[in-house]
Amino acid sequence: MSLSSAIYSARSGLQVSSLRAEIVATNVANASTPGYVRRSANLSETIVGGNSAGVRADGISRVNDTAIKAQRRELTSDLAQASVLSSTWKSISAQIGDTAAGTGLFKTFSDFESALSRSITSPESTANAAALLQAARNITQELNNLSDMVVIQRGEADREITDGVKIVNAALKQVEDLNTRLAGMNRTTGEAASIIDERQRVLDTIAEYMPIQTVERDAGGIDVLTAEGVYLLAGRARQIEFTPSAAFGPDQTLADGDLSGLTVDGLDLTPGAQSYAAVSGGLFGALFTLRDQDLPALSAQLDTIASNLITRLSDDSIDPTKTAGAQGIFVDPDTSVGAGIAGRISLNAAIDPEQGGTVTRLRDGLGAAAVGPPGNRTILQGLFDAFSAISSINSNGLQGTFSSTDLVAHLSSLAGQKRIGHEAVMSSTQTQHSIMLQAEQTETGVDVDVQLQDLLLVEQAYAANARVIEVAGQMIRLLMEL
Repeated sequence: MSLSSAIYSARSGLQVSSLRAEIVATNVANASTPGYVRRSANLSETIVGGNSAGVRADGISRVNDTAIKAQRRELTSDLAQASVLSSTWKSISAQIGDTAAGTGLFKTFSDFESALSRSITSPESTANAAALLQAARNITQELNNLSDMVVIQRGEADREITDGVKIVNAALKQVEDLNTRLAGMNRTTGEAASIIDERQRVLDTIAEYMPIQTVERDAGGIDVLTAEGVYLLAGRARQIEFTPSAAFGPDQTLADGDLSGLTVDGLDLTPGAQSYAAVSGGLFGALFTLRDQDLPALSAQLDTIASNLITRLSDDSIDPTKTAGAQGIFVDPDTSVGAGIAGRISLNAAIDPEQGGTVTRLRDGLGAAAVGPPGNRTILQGLFDAFSAISSINSNGLQGTFSSTDLVAHLSSLAGQKRIGHEAVMSSTQTQHSIMLQAEQTETGVDVDVQLQDLLLVEQAYAANARVIEVAGQMIRLLMEL
């Protein structure tokens, strides 16, 4: 090797060492940056005339593991779905109440039963009568509030779907733009690596809302598909369609066309739809499940409890002063509407002073024209017997033989089972997601200790190449002196 060849080779080594040092610095600086993938230099030997003439950098590569990333992204969708369902059912379960803690709807029914018992013991007590009236009012208010909660939660789910569709459509357009940028540049540069990192972060955002898969295309582009194989981006982004709704009462359903589903170019993506294209998970999966299945089912169960309560305490044998066939102390003011009884149930005006009634009619009868004997407990006993009687129920997922309080306890138990089930799924999914995230980080992330070790090697290579140039310079000077 001639001195000039040695100097050229060492010079190329210095240039490559500088690039490697820059890459190490970039890796260390972005060690905590979400979505950043470790970089490395692509090096190869320079051959001139069949002889080695140093080293050259062919570009910058990103470490990548497509299989791990795909599994982690799938678990991202699963975790998003499980998290929403778990948190929602935790809130619902708390609102309905826990029989062990004695809260929520169960407490109002239990309190009413206790108030009835005290009134039977002292039917002349005005304090007991007032407490019984308040206990009855608490039941109606709690059922009304729970019914309103269902409507509000369905509305919130619909709004979150609307926001999610906007986010996903914007993300798909962003992926399209990033594909275009990559097509016009050298994909072995640091700039290209940064664009690919950004595209991966955008894809992770989409994956939170729906499971996706990607297909690599020429010029560095990718297509984006749902897990079911529907193209969301094939060269150009396709628009996901969804129409926000304004009303979410018991009569507003997806099946009846009152609520909107998800579509893309006419294909039905709505989770739960009878379509091969129906999305199977992610936030969309959770939100549609809540809006169209879980919450309407809960509303129907609340209606069953309200209807059962009205029917039990409207029996003509309880109150001989009541018009035959008329409703008792609890009423549905609009029986023609049908669904939504829990949201309408209220006190009979005859016993409610706020509606012009008299509280003593709880004891004397709804049709009593005057105050009756203070020691008469017949009607109160009839109310208690009807309220605590065991009857058979098989409606809207409530099945068995229950008293009124037991029926609410059963609903509480079902809600608790739902909560526990979703919490178990979330815990399991969260663990799997954490493991896969750690595996991906180990495979593609930045280990600062390893990077610093590489930097020491770079430093040694830089020093060695510099020494070669220095020695070659000394040799040239010696030759010049001859």
